[in-house]
Amino acid sequence: MLKEITIKDFAIIDQLRLEFAAGFNVLTGETGAGKSIVLDAVSLLLGGRGDSDDIRAGESMALVEGVFEPNGPARQRIEAILAREELESDPSGLLAITREVRRGGRSVCRVNGTAAAISALKEIGEALVDIHGQSEHLSLLKPASHLDLLDRYADLEAQRAALAGIVAQVVAIRAELQSLTDNEELLKQKAEMLAFKMSEIANAKLRPGEDDELRDEAKRLANSVQLAELAGEAYAALRSTDIQQSGAADLLSHAAMALSKLVRIDATAKELGESGESLSIQAEELSRSLADYRERLEYDPGRLQAAEIRIELINQLKRKYSCATIEDLLVAADDAQKQIETIEHSGERIAELQAEEARWLAEIGRQGAALSSKRAAAADTLSKSVENELKDLKMESARFGVSIEQNDDPAGAPVGDYRVAFDQTGIDRVEFLIAPNLGEPLKPIARIASGGETSRIMLALKTVLSRADNIGTLIFDEIDSGIGGRIGAIVGQKLWSLSRNHQVLVVTHLPQLAGFSDTHFKVDKRVADKRTITYITRLEGDGRVEELTAMIGAEAGSARANAQEILAYVEQVKAGNAERAK
Repeated sequence: MLKEITIKDFAIIDQLRLEFAAGFNVLTGETGAGKSIVLDAVSLLLGGRGDSDDIRAGESMALVEGVFEPNGPARQRIEAILAREELESDPSGLLAITREVRRGGRSVCRVNGTAAAISALKEIGEALVDIHGQSEHLSLLKPASHLDLLDRYADLEAQRAALAGIVAQVVAIRAELQSLTDNEELLKQKAEMLAFKMSEIANAKLRPGEDDELRDEAKRLANSVQLAELAGEAYAALRSTDIQQSGAADLLSHAAMALSKLVRIDATAKELGESGESLSIQAEELSRSLADYRERLEYDPGRLQAAEIRIELINQLKRKYSCATIEDLLVAADDAQKQIETIEHSGERIAELQAEEARWLAEIGRQGAALSSKRAAAADTLSKSVENELKDLKMESARFGVSIEQNDDPAGAPVGDYRVAFDQTGIDRVEFLIAPNLGEPLKPIARIASGGETSRIMLALKTVLSRADNIGTLIFDEIDSGIGGRIGAIVGQKLWSLSRNHQVLVVTHLPQLAGFSDTHFKVDKRVADKRTITYITRLEGDGRVEELTAMIGAEAGSARANAQEILAYVEQVKAGNAERAK
């Protein structure tokens, strides 16, 4: 619902803040006072066109701010739009929208304080409000919405969702078939490339960790001379060949022998003796290991070259197939083998998919036909209900219908002897039709006349579809065009009934209609400092009586009595409805 709206320097409104209530709200006032300007401001807020003509004379910018409280499916739809557009979502669930129109035609819109595209604002607006009369926010005039409304009216959403799941499977099957059949030559080429890849990797006879071993070996072979020299130096230090000088191992052996004698004399030096013996043994072992190491070292240019060639082969394969390790190359070869097997069996897979597609298409045809039959029954009930509502609204000759058609499609779902197009909604194309006057053929509702007639048709539809329609706020302008007081009371009662499921805002000149409102606003204009200014007052009690009296316009005494009678009648009707609702 629309909770509040702030308007600044828009048309003849200098500054205005208006808080709307849930239920049935009406705006009344003299012609030209600015009632429709308020609705124009709401339309601007919901993505309507704004230009310099909207700005109050002498000002540089017009500003309109609105706070909405969407609920149910409308809130879910809006949250999805906010997420998609990367706009902030208020934790309270409220939605703040701002429009600024500046001189030169530049317009700025914000949602919850963040700049937003006008296209996103229009999409959000369509989920929030329907304005019937002078605005473009007429969801019921859009054929795309008619199928959804009919299905919600007939409680067919669960059945439709089940069908949508099958359609999704057919879409996936067809996508795979398209890939397999349209790219047959490409698949053949791909199979050849995969076979070469698999063969090249297999012929290399790779072993996990081999590259690391080869690098170590190549490094050792390339430095074999230096390694031999270093090993020799270390050995010579341990085992000196100079008879004039003892090696480290010999010195440690002498030290160990001396410590052994020392321990025999002083047992408290046992640990020193053990340490000396351990060092002597380690030095002896180290010298033998160095001798063995030096003997194993070889200078083999042929082996070094072979190792380097093997390393380069492995590196080339890694680069070619974007692999980091030999293990990755082996996995890539396995994947290539699996893909080749898949391609080689593509003919079998195509046959399987085609059989599966035919099976699901038959199911779509069966469920689609059943859904279509239920829609036709619901359409008949809907048409009769809408026509009854139109009779109450003094459109006795009007006829309402629902067109349900299917389109031929050779690749569609089988229904009887035909194949018909389908999508996730089923096999039907639905559109609401209307013939407002006797003798006229039924035509798409989007092509009917505008003004009060359109608003009454919308009211009849909204009354019947009120539970199926997810839009929270309905605004009617010019709905009283061409109707008198008696029918005005009927329209007022229907609008009030409609407000049980929606917030309803109405601009009216009929006191009988205004009497049914839950919240009544009076729009006035006055001159201050040689400028015309619009202001709005919320009426209660005697204020409502006075406004209805002025709207009746007869001799003061009788007009006031009529106003009181209107309010008494409304109170009686509302009380009766409340009693029946118990």
